[in-house]
Amino acid sequence: MDSQLLAINYSDPIWIAIAFLFGWLVRLVGLPPLLGFLVAGFTLSALGAEGGGFLDAMADLGITLLLFSIGLKLKLKSLIQPEVWGVATLHMVSTTALIATMGLLLALINLPLLADLNIQTALIVGFALSFSSTVFAVKILDELGATSSRHGSTAIGVLVIQDIIAVAFIAISIGKIPSIWALVLIALIPLRFVFYKILEQVGHNELLVLFGITLALIGADIFELVGIKGDVGALIFGMLLANLNLRNWLKPC
Repeated sequence: MDSQLLAINYSDPIWIAIAFLFGWLVRLVGLPPLLGFLVAGFTLSALGAEGGGFLDAMADLGITLLLFSIGLKLKLKSLIQPEVWGVATLHMVSTTALIATMGLLLALINLPLLADLNIQTALIVGFALSFSSTVFAVKILDELGATSSRHGSTAIGVLVIQDIIAVAFIAISIGKIPSIWALVLIALIPLRFVFYKILEQVGHNELLVLFGITLALIGADIFELVGIKGDVGALIFGMLLANLNLRNWLKPC
């Protein structure tokens, strides 16, 4: 008997069940379930557990859809606000300097693993540790119902600025320069009006959900094709619809 379920690694449902258990236990003490999911992941990793292809694909899909939903809540003009780019810059510079300094001081006392640390490596380590977890932070804000508040939108803006800097740094460090075709992405700005028209026609239920998933995945694929991280594409496609009041579409018919 052929079954799509047979393609799923036998261990994946077990790991998902364990993640659910940890999330539920954390929820019982008043903390966000995501914290329990992280603890479950770290615990399983320490025990040598490995996920199958299905679990990896679902994890990637979840991140793509999450970034798309972040984009829906973030207007482009909010990224140029002083409290957004200023806080992002100040946080990254100060954190990088602080961690690099601490690393160099620990290297002076010949601490294992840090004895051969030089200034350049210390700065790179500090820079890497200056980034925040967009996924974790956004889920916490969502749990608190603060994603639409001023401080919530400002925090998300800071996280997006960090993600943009991270993508640029990774691209430069590994020599992965976006294709010349990336310039065509500018056409997405006027194309958003086409998305608006489609939204007016899809209604409020199943088609709306499917349209959102389609945009997120297409956005990720298009950006990957031109040499840019797909997650950025999902975020940008969400931002293209951020000027719309989507609550009008989410109301029941």
